[in-house]
Amino acid sequence: MSNILSNIAVIGSGYWGKNLVRNFNTLSALHTICDTNQVTLVNFKEQYPEVNIVSAYSDVLTNPEIHGVAIATPAETHATLAREALLASKDVYIEKPLCLSEQEGAKLNSLAKKQNCVLMVGHVLWYHPVVLKLKELVDSGELGRIQYIYSNRLNLGKLRREENVLWSFAPHDISVILGLTGEMPETIRAQGGNYLHQQIADTTMTLMNFASGIKAHIFVSWLHPFKEQKLVVVGEKQMAIFDDVAPWDDKLLLYPHSIEWTDNVPIANKAEAVRIEVEQEEPLKAECDHFLGCIRDRSTPRTDGEEGLRVLQVLNRCQESLEKEQKVLVDRGGDSSFFQHESAVIDSGVEVGADSKIWHFSHILRGSRIGQGCNIGQNVVIGPNVTVGDKCKIQNNVSVYEGVSLEEDVFCGPSMVFTNVMNPRAAISRRDEFCETVVRKGVTFGANCTIVGGVEIGTYAFIGAGAVGIGDVPPYGLMVGNPARQIGWMSKYGKKMDLPLTGDGEYCCPFSGEEYILSDGVVVARG
Repeated sequence: MSNILSNIAVIGSGYWGKNLVRNFNTLSALHTICDTNQVTLVNFKEQYPEVNIVSAYSDVLTNPEIHGVAIATPAETHATLAREALLASKDVYIEKPLCLSEQEGAKLNSLAKKQNCVLMVGHVLWYHPVVLKLKELVDSGELGRIQYIYSNRLNLGKLRREENVLWSFAPHDISVILGLTGEMPETIRAQGGNYLHQQIADTTMTLMNFASGIKAHIFVSWLHPFKEQKLVVVGEKQMAIFDDVAPWDDKLLLYPHSIEWTDNVPIANKAEAVRIEVEQEEPLKAECDHFLGCIRDRSTPRTDGEEGLRVLQVLNRCQESLEKEQKVLVDRGGDSSFFQHESAVIDSGVEVGADSKIWHFSHILRGSRIGQGCNIGQNVVIGPNVTVGDKCKIQNNVSVYEGVSLEEDVFCGPSMVFTNVMNPRAAISRRDEFCETVVRKGVTFGANCTIVGGVEIGTYAFIGAGAVGIGDVPPYGLMVGNPARQIGWMSKYGKKMDLPLTGDGEYCCPFSGEEYILSDGVVVARG
């Protein structure tokens, strides 16, 4: 222990913060607990009667008796809280991640240097005796040249809604892998699955390639049947396993396996595991003591802000790859495939038919189905739970919201509008009042027209540019104006037919040869 006289304020005393409270108190360094939950503060006051409790962060920043702060609040608050503490000349320990923005992370590092303050990130595995021993084995060459590393951090529970499993579980593994390899990855790929929430990944797999030839993967999940926290380092000479769930004596094992080549055939020679003795110590307590030592000696933490920034950079690249991988939905059975521009977004639970094309910045929301041979233009939003039939063409800047369904061969001109609520208010949810609009086969909507919800547009109807439709439209009806009124009939070919609006009549399209009959104000195609 460091025998430090420094006074520490723990900011946020919830799920993880309470562990910091306990350890800093054990190290005789806990001065103040700051939390907005009054019930929590009262409970801590009963447990630690000598410790100050405050609900206002400003009370911490203006207290000259407090030398450092330990921040254990949601990640989106890290940058602001850390910046204010550094400006108040307080040393800062901040739970992972450093923050969410690399730009903010770089500014925090610069500010810490300017203020001559300690900035430390809580990557607790670097205070685990087993990880430190593993680092020693790697650096000394005991394992030989490192070939690949993989890490599994799996569990059932600890479900979060404020962040996905990548940001919740993987920072520790990324930190260790970067430290063991001593380099940043050249390329990163990530993919995952969203099962409990459409926008939050519950399981992810990340692959990293390093310039040295080392490869690494990180598998994290909070939807796993059993708990596993295992790091495997494979070297040319030996393989090491750090199993953080195993009993202490079995946490670090070395396998001196070897590969021999006989007649150009590789033969694996398996060896018994060798237990590596490591002195037992609580990692979090060691981490808190390290922070106190850095305050005392004005030394650089093992996991300083620069290390935290490197981990943040990798996390952001993982997130970018994760989001991109979610978009690549091809080969959905049989020979089905479609084109998707890299900027388009397709949610999970979406079906897209063969030979369809989805262009720049379009978004297909969950539960929607796009038929075969469709062309979805730029900046189009479809869904959620919308059905688009085969061979539809939806031009740029069109939104097809829930409640609207399109049969096959429908043409939606640029910037035309479907509404699905009759009396929208920003402050009042109308989700249970969506109007149903049915668009039958072959309908054409001209540019900038508007269809007020709750209507049926008959087969091959034609809505002129800029028209505002407020009622049902008969099959083959030609509508123009605001509000839209019928001025005639259109053939399947898209030409106005020489038929009266009412009564009876016959027409043969000179372009297609198709015949139409008007009877009692209803047009039908003959044959």
